[in-house]
Amino acid sequence: MDNNVYFAAAASYDQQTMDAAVERLLSQLPIADTLAGKKVLLKPNLLAKHAPERAVTTHPVLVRAVIRAVRRRGAASITVADSPGGVYNPAILRSIYKVSGLADVCREEGAVLYTDCKSREKASGGRLVRAFTLIEPVLDCDVLINLPKLKTHMMTGLSAATKNLFGCIPGLQKAEWHMRFPDKERFGEMLIDLLGCVKPGFAVLDGILAQEGDGPAGGTPRMVGLVAAAENHLQMDLALCHMLNIRPKDVPYLNAAIGRGLCPERFDLACAKGEGELCRSIPGYRLPSSWGSVDFADKAPRAVRWAVPAVERLLAPRPVINKRRCIGCGKCAEICPQHTITVEGKAHIHPAKCIRCFCCHEMCPVKAIDTRRSFLLKKL
Repeated sequence: MDNNVYFAAAASYDQQTMDAAVERLLSQLPIADTLAGKKVLLKPNLLAKHAPERAVTTHPVLVRAVIRAVRRRGAASITVADSPGGVYNPAILRSIYKVSGLADVCREEGAVLYTDCKSREKASGGRLVRAFTLIEPVLDCDVLINLPKLKTHMMTGLSAATKNLFGCIPGLQKAEWHMRFPDKERFGEMLIDLLGCVKPGFAVLDGILAQEGDGPAGGTPRMVGLVAAAENHLQMDLALCHMLNIRPKDVPYLNAAIGRGLCPERFDLACAKGEGELCRSIPGYRLPSSWGSVDFADKAPRAVRWAVPAVERLLAPRPVINKRRCIGCGKCAEICPQHTITVEGKAHIHPAKCIRCFCCHEMCPVKAIDTRRSFLLKKL
């Protein structure tokens, strides 16, 4: 596998600029020359119904550029598909495709836009998970090209290449995986099993208008001005950790991959190719308000270390409803894996069963779910 990550500058979503940047990337990526005669699936990051300028979803201009580049390489067919969060049915999916701009792109470029919302099970051979239910286009394609968005993430710190594959799991089944693996460590292990099950061909990252702060949906757009491509998804995510000043071991799925010997502990800058100078630390990039370790295990006296997990759970950041912004739409209750949210005019979180997965925060359309840290941590 090619362990290089290829970078190209792109200062805007001008289509000509994007077409040129994507072509520069794919002309350097060896696996891109193997697409002739293949059924290709493009898997963007949609999450929910958001317009492109909010920097939540993969921009349609990038998707168009990749469609064109893949067609030039002789692909037999090109399908675009994703399973956003929440209920997964054709009507909702078509609505999200329309708002995201992908419906127009696929119609104009002659790509198939998948709306059947069918899924099947596939054995994973994973360490933690034996099988995953995946949307059918993932199982029927010859090559999956992952099109992630560069964003921070309330639970995992980083949302990019590896995390975007969670969208291969249909609709509300994602909430079931959060319920099955409520702790970050095992959730990260699950994502590495998913990566091995899906076996994506390569990724093309939308890092032009990225998102910082309380991502993946409640953050703030930030101009970064690049696109990147890589066959090795873990290497891409390691490179992005370097840029966002995140320690890879603090990202649950990267920590799992490091533990399995699937990637190094940090990105080797010698693997930054193309316009590799773009792979540099971004000063002041804001991480989620939930971010930052509450790990006291190494500092606690040995005699009381048994109590550390309970203390960490007590002090960990948790989601809270901002009653002034809440519109009572119920999206948070719909996605909550533990069913801890009720809606009676306004939403209400019952904290005793909350697993702090921040799914509610991801799906809120009006940014009405904030993060609250323990008052004890505020004094540290």
